[in-house]
Amino acid sequence: MAFLSKKVADFRRAAMQKFMDDRQLDALAFLTPDYFFYATNYFLDVAPWERPVIVVVPRDGETFALLHELSTTHDKMARESGTLWVDDVVLYSEHPRLDHRLPLTPQWPDLLADRLLEHGLRFARIGVDAAPNLLAQTKLLLPGVNFMPIEREMRTLRLVKHEEEIELIRKGASLSDWAQDRYREEIKPGRMVQELDYSVLAQTAAEAGKRHPGEQVTAYALTLSGPDSAAPHGTGAETGKKIEKGHGLVNIVIIRVNGLVVENERTWFCGKPNDQQVKAYEAMTRAQQAAIEQMVTGNSLASIDTAALSIIEAAGFGGNVLHRTGHGIGIAGHEFPDDMPLNQRPLMANEVYSAEPGIYIYGLGGFRHDDTVVVGKKPEVLTKAPKDIKSQTV
Repeated sequence: MAFLSKKVADFRRAAMQKFMDDRQLDALAFLTPDYFFYATNYFLDVAPWERPVIVVVPRDGETFALLHELSTTHDKMARESGTLWVDDVVLYSEHPRLDHRLPLTPQWPDLLADRLLEHGLRFARIGVDAAPNLLAQTKLLLPGVNFMPIEREMRTLRLVKHEEEIELIRKGASLSDWAQDRYREEIKPGRMVQELDYSVLAQTAAEAGKRHPGEQVTAYALTLSGPDSAAPHGTGAETGKKIEKGHGLVNIVIIRVNGLVVENERTWFCGKPNDQQVKAYEAMTRAQQAAIEQMVTGNSLASIDTAALSIIEAAGFGGNVLHRTGHGIGIAGHEFPDDMPLNQRPLMANEVYSAEPGIYIYGLGGFRHDDTVVVGKKPEVLTKAPKDIKSQTV
């Protein structure tokens, strides 16, 4: 299965159509990479802050886009492979040439105005995910157009996943479990932590090539060893750090398959853990399982965090919590919603979340597992690497 099919395109278009109908919008416009991918199935190969792009999805009519000419070959290849969902694409350039008459970057607002006119959007309410100065310039040319920044509302479009999206996340989860198995083989005292990660990533890239040739798989890994792991995302000075016997380690494995992300994190021990490490590890593991069990259709989003936190606090580690229990996962690694502890909204089937409560003890280290879970009548845990302390001690 290469990228996402027309079934997902239709699924997302129906969601956008309802979104526009509910808010009396004439179109949606996306200018940022994740939303651009959501609407087009196309990975931007330009940074839009310096080479702006836009895709416009009218409530009635054909979707159209503006891309920079740097994307010319990428655009052609995406068309040939049948992965691009937009037929109407116009390119612009960033420098003049006598034999090349594409519109220039300074003409981007004029070009967008022309395209809006061509698609009958002279007087339109357009919801946008960003509000750069270029849109203000377009509005000067088309005063009847109202660009409405409503990115926070747009987040609802990405909450519920199509089964095809979930299947891609399952594939990423399987590959991430494979990578975790490599850590079990590769963790050794005296080994440089960054070299460990790069070794596992190289092996994972080779495995991805066997499993998913011709598709788009990317991988990221970060391991923190000993006291450094008490900082959830590292100290910022990891170069040259080595694993020592007795260290606890926390690793992060993130796999993206054809645009959909999975997170898989585990706590490891290099040698037998001490009593304090065991106590924190077991409390965290119980808390994570409690969080997973709350990921049931109809439960409140906040119940996930509450379940985990109550166990951590009962175990005496309430003062060692530095972050919420999880977040949405999908196109972005940290997907919406981002307010799990405070959100009382009922969970919906086929939402996807991380479950990653953590305990962080300064001077000793961190303790965190992270699984990627699909909400349903029964939670579906996609990442299946072991979590018992015997398996995690090497």
